Amino acid sequence: MMRSLWTAASGMIGQQFNIDTIANNLANVNTTGYKQTRPDFEDLLYQTVRMAGTPATEVTLYPTGIQVGHGVRAAATQKIFTQGALQSTGNVSDMAIQGEGFFRVLLYDGSYGYTRDGSFKIDSNGQIVNSNGYRLMPEVILPEGFIRDSLNISQDGRITVKVAGSDEPVEVGQLFVYRFVNPAGLQAVGENIFKKTEASGDPIGGRPGFDGMGKVVQKFLEMSNVSAVKEMVNMIVAQRAYEMNSKAIQTSDSMLATANNLKR
Repeated sequence: MMRSLWTAASGMIGQQFNIDTIANNLANVNTTGYKQTRPDFEDLLYQTVRMAGTPATEVTLYPTGIQVGHGVRAAATQKIFTQGALQSTGNVSDMAIQGEGFFRVLLYDGSYGYTRDGSFKIDSNGQIVNSNGYRLMPEVILPEGFIRDSLNISQDGRITVKVAGSDEPVEVGQLFVYRFVNPAGLQAVGENIFKKTEASGDPIGGRPGFDGMGKVVQKFLEMSNVSAVKEMVNMIVAQRAYEMNSKAIQTSDSMLATANNLKR
C-alpha cells in the first residue's frame, strides 16, 4: 500500500483539528476575557532508507540521506495571552486587568480557579461573585447598608464603599491578582476559568500595579483577543490544505488503479 494514502490522511485529520480550533475561537469572539487558542503541529516518524554519511565508494560518502515522512499530528494547543480590548460598561462591579495577571475565585469543590473575566456581581450577602456564583478571593464582604454606586476599586486593588448615613468612604478589602511563570500551561476548564498545573507553576500573588502585576480598571471589561479576520484567513488556509491532502489521496488511488489495470 502506498505511504502517501496514510500520509495524506493524517494531513486531513490535522486540518480537521485545525478547523475545530478555529471554530472554537470564532464561537468565543465575544466572550469576555477569552484567549485565542493556537494549534501547533509536528511531523511524524521518518522512515530512513539511507543514512547521510553512508559510504558511497571507498573514498566518498553520500552527502545526504533518503528519508520518507509519514505525515503530521497535533503537538499542542496553546493559549495566547495577549491583552484584549477594554470596553467601558459603566457597571461598578465590572473589572478588567490591564497587563499581566488573573482574578482568583473559589470553586464549589474548594479549589481555586483563575480568570480574566471581570464581570463580577454583588450577591445578597454583599459578597463579590462571578456569573456562576464563585466568590472572588481574597473574600470581600460589603457592609450592610452600603451604597452600591459608591463602590470604588482603585487601580492598585483597594476597595472602598460608602455606608448609608456617612459621607466618608470605608475601605472594605484589598484585591489581589495572580500571575504564572508559564500561563500557557494553565488548564482551561470552561466557564472562563483556568486551573493551575505542574506546567504552569504555582500562582504568584500581588497587589495590582506592583511587581509586574497588571492594574485593575473598574467599570471596564476585557474583550476576547480573537481577531475574526485572522481566524477567517486561517480557516481558508486550513480548507485549502484539507483539499490538497484529499487530492493526494485521489492521486494515490489513481496510481494504484493504473497499476491494477496493467494486467487484465
